Amino acid sequence: MQVLRRLKPFTDPDVLVGTSVPDDAGVYRLRDDLAVIMTVDFFTPIVDDPRSYGEIAATNSLSDVYAMGGEPFAAMNIVAFPAKSEQLPLSVLGEILEGASAKTSEAGVAIIGGHTIDDAEPKFGLAVIGSIHPDAVLKKGGAEPGDRLVLTKPLGTGILTTALKQERIAADDLAEAIAVMTTLNRDASRIAVEFGARSMTDVTGFGLLGHLSEMLRDHSLGAQLTVSDVPVLGGARELAEEDVAPGGTRKNLAGVAGILTVASGVSEADRLILADAQTSGGLLVAIPPERADGIVARLREAGSPAAAVIGGITDSPGIRIEP
Repeated sequence: MQVLRRLKPFTDPDVLVGTSVPDDAGVYRLRDDLAVIMTVDFFTPIVDDPRSYGEIAATNSLSDVYAMGGEPFAAMNIVAFPAKSEQLPLSVLGEILEGASAKTSEAGVAIIGGHTIDDAEPKFGLAVIGSIHPDAVLKKGGAEPGDRLVLTKPLGTGILTTALKQERIAADDLAEAIAVMTTLNRDASRIAVEFGARSMTDVTGFGLLGHLSEMLRDHSLGAQLTVSDVPVLGGARELAEEDVAPGGTRKNLAGVAGILTVASGVSEADRLILADAQTSGGLLVAIPPERADGIVARLREAGSPAAAVIGGITDSPGIRIEP
């Protein structure tokens, strides 16, 4: 965002969400009752299986539209792949694209094209477009003091995928994480909208703490988190206690250090988990307190990977972490 602030702003009243504030996607109003949501995301492989990689990348790319409360309907592939590599034949790219196609089909999203470049390191993702009513956009900054914070997927994907790269765990130990990363946020988003969510974001590269900090209106609001209420993938806590974490997770933790108050009893492993750089993470939803129990019950009924109230929004700046 610091780089974007250097750009001369283009003023257009139909830009409902642009680069002036951090959010999950851009939103442009086409008419009084229709706006489009636009987003793009791609990254290098985080798992060994090409099809799973394609599924994760597609799920992750679609998530930004769901985080705004919208419905994606079309996408374009973004591919970087070594054209003449003996280690990575084109059949591997075919599996990546098949995985992505399976998830977009599940979401009811049409892949209508894309672009490919020759690159020594594979990268894949989607540019996605969705629709929403202009008055229904769920921005990051809509939370109010007293709102409860609900999380819809467990944390720990960054820690676990890093452990795989370091050969600390076997590929089979990543099965739960892959299942979570390939679960669409579609149903969770629809439920959040149904229950009148005031603010929503998806937990991805900046970790739970980083994305939560973006919901606090430039820190005019605050938040309280209870570590014991935060859902965590199996094995992630033990790895964090062994100091296994991606570099991005450590940067996330350093980036929010100035606004954190940490109670006694919160370990360094707890902090790493809360800052863990996620891929295709869940939604973090700010919901009026009287609706918190209802949304959790509805999410569990819908089979959400997690459904937990993990804290709340306060009127005191900063983020306080309780055991």
